[in-house]
Amino acid sequence: MKLIKIFILTLFVAFAGKATAQELKFGHINVQQLVSELPAKKAADAQLQAEATKLQDQLKVMSEDLDSKYSSYLSQRDSLPDLIKATKEKEIQDLDARIKQYNQMAQQTITQKEQQLLQPIIQKVQAAITTVGQEKGLIYIFDISSQVVVYHSDKSIDCAPFVKEKLLAQ
Repeated sequence: MKLIKIFILTLFVAFAGKATAQELKFGHINVQQLVSELPAKKAADAQLQAEATKLQDQLKVMSEDLDSKYSSYLSQRDSLPDLIKATKEKEIQDLDARIKQYNQMAQQTITQKEQQLLQPIIQKVQAAITTVGQEKGLIYIFDISSQVVVYHSDKSIDCAPFVKEKLLAQ
């Protein structure tokens, strides 16, 4: 945190000489809030939820199959010969291992799908922020959702309305 304060102070000192002719202009935006309000993000969330539901349904079917086999094994265990008992135990262990592997793969799939869906949204937001910064003549636009900004005054321009306008125009 001290390093950030020192960096910001250094920037102010560095630009102080140049500020005599013009006022330094800064902006701020809450990127997380902006992204969460976008229709594209809501559509991505719905698509991600649908994918997660499919994977969860398959996991439920696999778990029910495991429960059924385990219950059947428990009810017959005492009357089964050792070879059949060992075979059924191995089958149950293998199915349990497959379920665990499927669960891991499903989580990876959801993470990859989320990144795949969010990447174009984030790129569009970044491009819109860059455009707004250039159009408004801003030196920096701080993301206040990252909790890095230690101060922002009323003179700092909230860029969210301008960025939303750019995104809706696309």
